[in-house]
Amino acid sequence: MLRTRTALVVIAAAVFAILSTASLGYRNVAQFTEQQVGLGLNNRADSVIALVDAGKPIPQRPDMIEQRLLPDGSVMSLSPGRPPIPVGEDDRRVARTGQGIHDPIEDVVIGGEPYGVFTKAIPGGRGAVMIAQNFNPFAQGEHDFLVHLAVSTLVSVGVAALLSWLVLGRILRPVRRLVAVTDRISSTGELDTPLPPAGRDEVGSLTQSFGSMLAALRLSRAQQHRLVQDASHELRTPLTAVRASAELLQRARGKLEPADEEQLLTVLVRESQALDDLVRELVELATDQYSDEEPAMVELAELAGERAERYASARSVSVLTDDPALVRVRVRALQRVLDNLLSNAIKFSPPGTPIEIRIHGGRLTVRDHGPGIGEADQTSIFDRFYRAEATQDTPGSGLGLAIVQDIITTEGGTVFAGNHPEGGAEIGFRLPVH
Repeated sequence: MLRTRTALVVIAAAVFAILSTASLGYRNVAQFTEQQVGLGLNNRADSVIALVDAGKPIPQRPDMIEQRLLPDGSVMSLSPGRPPIPVGEDDRRVARTGQGIHDPIEDVVIGGEPYGVFTKAIPGGRGAVMIAQNFNPFAQGEHDFLVHLAVSTLVSVGVAALLSWLVLGRILRPVRRLVAVTDRISSTGELDTPLPPAGRDEVGSLTQSFGSMLAALRLSRAQQHRLVQDASHELRTPLTAVRASAELLQRARGKLEPADEEQLLTVLVRESQALDDLVRELVELATDQYSDEEPAMVELAELAGERAERYASARSVSVLTDDPALVRVRVRALQRVLDNLLSNAIKFSPPGTPIEIRIHGGRLTVRDHGPGIGEADQTSIFDRFYRAEATQDTPGSGLGLAIVQDIITTEGGTVFAGNHPEGGAEIGFRLPVH
């Protein structure tokens, strides 16, 4: 669950921050305390030495034990009734030489309690003073600090967990709403289900992106429905002709004149061929036949020249280039586009008239010398199954230019159609130049 995982991350970060800060603070406090203890013992030693030199009694402190260490190593207690301080070799050296101090403070156990011992020489070679500081108060302070740290950490983690859980619940509320809507769309298939309001944050951007995806899916579904409806309408005509001709041949078996029978067979072949072309182009239009092809850099004029040679036996096709350019396309897909444009131009041009391909940069135009395109039809000829009134009786499926538009749009280009000033139609496309 995203909310739980995120809350755990927040809690872990809070614990790490608290422990890191506490550890650094504890280390700094420990160093400061150690410095203050050393300073206090040094000051206490100076006071004891001054009182010893003045022959005055030494005020007793319950947390300290004082004794004098003579140069010969013997011990003179300065704290009556208190246990003696253990003497080490370094302490004897300080007493014997009458110089320096025994530093650092030495940890010892006296009477079952921890003490820190500080030794300082008495000027004039008269031995040294040893001061033992009871560390129990410091240990208790350290214990209290650690307990306070643990309690503070637990409270802070609890507060962080509660706040992160509440805040994350509020932050993730739009996500839960979006998930609920997507689940409903998945189960019902209703792509027009309204989405929750989109904010200005990342969740809002996600909602907007999902809305755009749904809009694309709605458009795709509508196009599929329209394609099926249009295809069924277009298929009905050749199927009706094939069925009628076949039924007539069946009923009049052996009774028709050879010429009539030949005519019916011609209709059957022609309509069957039309059905075959229509089904093939429907499949190509409904499925991207070139999706597995990798784009490549090609020169548009060179590719157009290759396709023009294929139609040289049917019509004179010239290629005019005044600005050669390279385009990045799927080659087989663009070959299909050029074939459709050339076939369309040949179909609507009078016999014997030439076809011209003009290329300028990423713009390619195919011009015929036919009757041209009506102004009202120039924006519709790329629609599926569209036929102008003047071309209703012309053979074809009405899908060739629709395939052109689909391929060029996929390649990041645009299509256009119009008429040449000197007559004839101009149909082509623009592709990005690299």
